[in-house]
Amino acid sequence: MRIISGKFRRRSIFPPKSFRARPTTDVAKESLFNILENQLDIEELKVLDLFSGTGGISYEFASRGCEDITSVELNYMHFGFIKKTIAELKLEKEIKAVKSNAFVFIKHIKEQYDLIFADPPYDLKNLETLPDEIFNNNLLKPDGLLILEHSEQNNFNAHPNFTNHKKYGSVNFSFFELKE
Repeated sequence: MRIISGKFRRRSIFPPKSFRARPTTDVAKESLFNILENQLDIEELKVLDLFSGTGGISYEFASRGCEDITSVELNYMHFGFIKKTIAELKLEKEIKAVKSNAFVFIKHIKEQYDLIFADPPYDLKNLETLPDEIFNNNLLKPDGLLILEHSEQNNFNAHPNFTNHKKYGSVNFSFFELKE
């Protein structure tokens, strides 16, 4: 796994081989961030990274200048790796790591975010409810963006807040925005 761009460009990060997390592929991550950088000022965003796994998306945002990232991961080993990597990269001010179940976190947090990225396990029970949980708990700021990574088994085109879908190999991103 590597950081694609920014101040940590080309920096490789090596999670332990025992990790069960599936990091977003470099091709998909690079394509996603090309889209985001053309639409948003990444440095000004308040980002929530749900189901962080290795933390790769959080590091990518921080590398590109984002200074307000919350990284949520339940697995103790993965959370420990994220904390260790944050310390190694000296990103303690930019990334706040939270050990929590993402669904519990969504229900209890009272903050709003400009961008929420969620990369749950592809076989997660209730994955299809995630967009509704985020919108029902008012986690997006006006004009905020939710990006959900998922397998081709899921189709969110009929969701009322769905705006776009992108596919890169086996990685699918569905985009959602708050619609009045």
